[in-house]
Amino acid sequence: MVFWAKWRQAFRDNRGQNGEGDVTEFRRGDHVLVTTSWGNPKEQTVVLIHGIGMGQQYFGLLREELLKSFNVVTIDLPGFGDSPEPEHSLPMPDLADLLAECFKAQQQPPLALVGHSMGTQVVAELAVRHPELVSHLVLIAPTVNSRERTMWQQSLRMLQDLWGESPLVGLVGLVLYAKAGPRWFLKKFNTMLQHRIELIAPRITVPTLVIRGSEDRVCPRGWVQEVSDLIPGAHLLEAQGRGHEAMITAAEPVARMIYGHLRG
Repeated sequence: MVFWAKWRQAFRDNRGQNGEGDVTEFRRGDHVLVTTSWGNPKEQTVVLIHGIGMGQQYFGLLREELLKSFNVVTIDLPGFGDSPEPEHSLPMPDLADLLAECFKAQQQPPLALVGHSMGTQVVAELAVRHPELVSHLVLIAPTVNSRERTMWQQSLRMLQDLWGESPLVGLVGLVLYAKAGPRWFLKKFNTMLQHRIELIAPRITVPTLVIRGSEDRVCPRGWVQEVSDLIPGAHLLEAQGRGHEAMITAAEPVARMIYGHLRG
């Protein structure tokens, strides 16, 4: 009951209804990034980048934990959360460039970037293409598993992962997937499948932490270990007993891992 109460509060406060969040938009054509800044800008800034079908809302509990030590910025990528749907889906390198423009205009780099699932593809590209903007990198459940890089395989794994997860994960996913809509979800899904994170991983030069839930069916340990091994100096940690959405159901331990990486 305490967990659900904390989640409801984080979700309700998500857009700063209590004056806690500063919401801005960054536009390039019909591609919009909706950015919410939390905390004290004088502190080290951690930017949270969500996965496919989601939005910054599902970072609510992790955001609250990180705010105890950091300034936090959450972003709705084009077509997700409160960001309107554009006509075309940007390839991951182009989406990384869009984020870089936004950071140069709105933030004070270098920034610590945390990406989850599809978000790991975006932040990895940004770290390679604009390393001067990034102080640290955290990849939670990096996608896409090279041995299962088809839509039906990934869809099956997502369903298997949800089956053993907390009902909260399914509820959050249902709300945010419906908000994104099937047309945009499928467009972005194809873009996600086309990207090869393993090809850019060796070119990452910033300190990197890789995290997975020990029960993640979407990102099996062998695949995540492979990605981690390709990144110079990276290390891998696991949230025990958690699945693909570990930062929802294990916000406190994941936040401790991030804190240790940034302040270690």
